[in-house]
Amino acid sequence: MKCKALPRTFYQRPATDVARALLGKTLVHGAVSARIVETEAYLGLEDPAAHAFRGLTPRTKVLFGPPAHAYVYLIYGMYECLNIVAETEGSPGCVLIRALEPLTGLAAMRRRRPGVRRDEDLANGPGKLTLAMGITRRDNGRDVTRGDLYVCHARQDDPFEMGVSARVGIRHAADWPLRFYVVGNRYVSR
Repeated sequence: MKCKALPRTFYQRPATDVARALLGKTLVHGAVSARIVETEAYLGLEDPAAHAFRGLTPRTKVLFGPPAHAYVYLIYGMYECLNIVAETEGSPGCVLIRALEPLTGLAAMRRRRPGVRRDEDLANGPGKLTLAMGITRRDNGRDVTRGDLYVCHARQDDPFEMGVSARVGIRHAADWPLRFYVVGNRYVSR
């Protein structure tokens, strides 16, 4: 899929605003693309669930840098997760991409996720979507305003209702309503 990457200014605002605005946009990685249907905002130094909460470390350096960069990290020793840095340099807010609706490159996604029976299960979770999209820790720090990993406007913006809930799978600030999703979309995580 060929479309123009969102500009850096799209990401230069509060992480919560970026998390909402990313819904319905298209994530592209090479020949594979998918619609973003679920996100979570992480508020940096103010958010005990955020990786940046404890400050600048070699791992969190990307989060403290300029917006519109990928922050890819390993969880549970086996799954990689994709975040996009938001806000301004020095303010480490970010958005976790939680679920995608596959658009192009389904054959590649299926090869990367063997054993998955339904398309709905290819990218309906943060660890699943990085596998399906071929995103790895090698993509950590990449500028998502250029190159082959980027976000763009959908070809046609289908209207949708946005749902809001608490974030999933965290212990700290677990009740904060910072998870956003497309209501009724069958590709949203369970």
